[in-house]
Amino acid sequence: MTTPAVPREPRQDRSRATRRRLLEAAVECLATAGWAGTTVTVVAERAGVSRGAAQHHFRTREELVTAAVEYGTEVRMDQMRAHLDGLAGRRPGTLEVVTLLGDMYSSPLFKAALQLWVAASSDEQLRAQVVPLEARFGREAHRLTVEALGADESVPGVRETVQATLDLVRGLGLADLLTDDSARRSRLLRQWAATLDAALGR
Repeated sequence: MTTPAVPREPRQDRSRATRRRLLEAAVECLATAGWAGTTVTVVAERAGVSRGAAQHHFRTREELVTAAVEYGTEVRMDQMRAHLDGLAGRRPGTLEVVTLLGDMYSSPLFKAALQLWVAASSDEQLRAQVVPLEARFGREAHRLTVEALGADESVPGVRETVQATLDLVRGLGLADLLTDDSARRSRLLRQWAATLDAALGR
């Protein structure tokens, strides 16, 4: 009796899966090994694919890393959207929102983005790719934060206060880069939530 052949995964699906493994491995590598330690060879090894397969998708390290940070940015936004969608129609408390932002800006995905920022600060070609990407992420993060807070940006000062919130959590993410800053971050976010409530007239 002949054993039925196992259907092979379509080539396009295999290609997408390989690309995703490379992007995930690059994000992990950036977050743990930094820019200097993130090479196509190292990422390919982490992803379990050959260097040739990696270079089929990404010709240079810059292409790979930029795509990885863009992927990580989308994941961060998707996580925030999913959290807000999972609130079953209720308005989250201010502390809940700023805590969510604090978690997002201290995640490995954010740490990977930081490594790319540092590299781009002294590399004009890389900076030209990174600046529009981060601007798009900043706009979407701002929009989602306004939505989550139920903030009315037609009120003078509210837009600036929301942006200050994002700047604050980004700074706290930087503070977490070298040591675990979670306890201090929690205290500061509780205080900021109270300040934000007052600024929003609650």
